[in-house]
Amino acid sequence: MKEIIADFIDYLLNTKQYSIHTATAYETDIHDFLNFYTRWSNSELLPNDLSQIDTIAFRAWLADRARRNLEHKSTARALSSLRSFYKFIAKKYDIQNEAISLISSPKVPRKLSKAIESTDVADMKSALTAIDEKNPWVATRDWALVTLLFGCGLRISEALSLTVQDVKNAPDILHIIGKGKKERIVPVLPAVNEAIAKYLATCPYPPVPDKPLFRSVKGLPMSARMAEKTVEKLRAYLQLPDYVTPHALRHTFATALLSHGADLRSLQELLGHASLSTTQLYTKVNMAEINNIYAHAHPFAKHDPNDDINDDIKE
Repeated sequence: MKEIIADFIDYLLNTKQYSIHTATAYETDIHDFLNFYTRWSNSELLPNDLSQIDTIAFRAWLADRARRNLEHKSTARALSSLRSFYKFIAKKYDIQNEAISLISSPKVPRKLSKAIESTDVADMKSALTAIDEKNPWVATRDWALVTLLFGCGLRISEALSLTVQDVKNAPDILHIIGKGKKERIVPVLPAVNEAIAKYLATCPYPPVPDKPLFRSVKGLPMSARMAEKTVEKLRAYLQLPDYVTPHALRHTFATALLSHGADLRSLQELLGHASLSTTQLYTKVNMAEINNIYAHAHPFAKHDPNDDINDDIKE
């Protein structure tokens, strides 16, 4: 069994080009099911047994995850991982199992974090200066990171993967390698380039073209956890709500563009979403503002019902 799982992980990494983090998540999900089945059936699971597992066993696994209080989102992902594993072994090892296709995935409510107020984003610059008073270059680094997330709509992993070469000579666009190693082009605002230039000018570590743009105090590549801690300090200093996270800055970028007229297809390209349905979630965010625009723009909303609306429209 170990060899089959190792073969599957190698397929994910080298053929599907998934990240190590994603492949590890798949492996964890598969082991979760296999470990459960071994306990549940009180027998060691052999490769040929994979074709004999029925819907009762799969549903018992889902019920077990529910008893462990695992979130529906986590269980839905685990079931998806298991389905992918079965598709792989069907093609590679001719181990067929139709029962897995009969199992319904848990319903997962799709939620978006709240957008951050633009004034709160603006206040972050002075807040960082105060927080890192003893290390001014750290404040410029963190502000450059904030402007990248908010100004370009990058994921935190995408921002931290940028090299010095990527931002050389204040480019008008960035070539971003996103999820699934898909490349997209993102415009760069002058304010973003200015923040990056100031950071590079104050950073005590010489910029090396092929090295990470963002460095830690010790000169090592900045980690996602470090970025999260930076935003946590901002939350505490500015007394901001818990939903203010690095990802919320990307979310704020998206909702700002949408509320100012960006179309969904363009927004999908900028965010690097594989599916338009993911981008469409943002249309639910600013309904109050959209309703307000509607109330002030539509002829029916601007006039009393007893008025002659048609005459007004003709004018």
